Amino acid sequence: MQKSMNIEILCVGKIKEAYLKDAIAEYSKRLSKYCTLKITETEDEKTVDKQSAAEDELVKKREGERLLKHLKEQAFVVVLDIEGRMMDSVGFSKLLADTALRSVSHIQFVIGGSLGLCPEIINKADLKLSFSKMTFPHQLMRVILLEQVYRAYRIMHHEPYHK
Repeated sequence: MQKSMNIEILCVGKIKEAYLKDAIAEYSKRLSKYCTLKITETEDEKTVDKQSAAEDELVKKREGERLLKHLKEQAFVVVLDIEGRMMDSVGFSKLLADTALRSVSHIQFVIGGSLGLCPEIINKADLKLSFSKMTFPHQLMRVILLEQVYRAYRIMHHEPYHK
């Protein structure tokens, strides 16, 4: 498989922690051998403890509006959603390879903010993907996603990678 796949991670908020920035930089560097990677960050909304469900929905709606501006019509859109489809690393690798075989050159992974994604974004998805029934901080999810994309390319290229 040639290096024609564009992978974009659309995410809410900026990474502040140095150790997460370092991990993202490391996986970005490793992935440069296999694909063109872009990380697009949108502004997050401030939340307060014990805000109402209506306030939560408003936060997700505002964050969603910012994300919507970056969704590309021709891209294969994958939203990370706890209710999404679960797969193992080999299955994920096959998904990326099959997407490329269908002449799709752009995959967008969407990671919501601390409250998740609004229905408008989820409904735009070609695939809803769950990494676990557990909840992860959205900043850490970026690292987990990048690691799995890197692992997927290693699997596709029959290159060794720890199990």
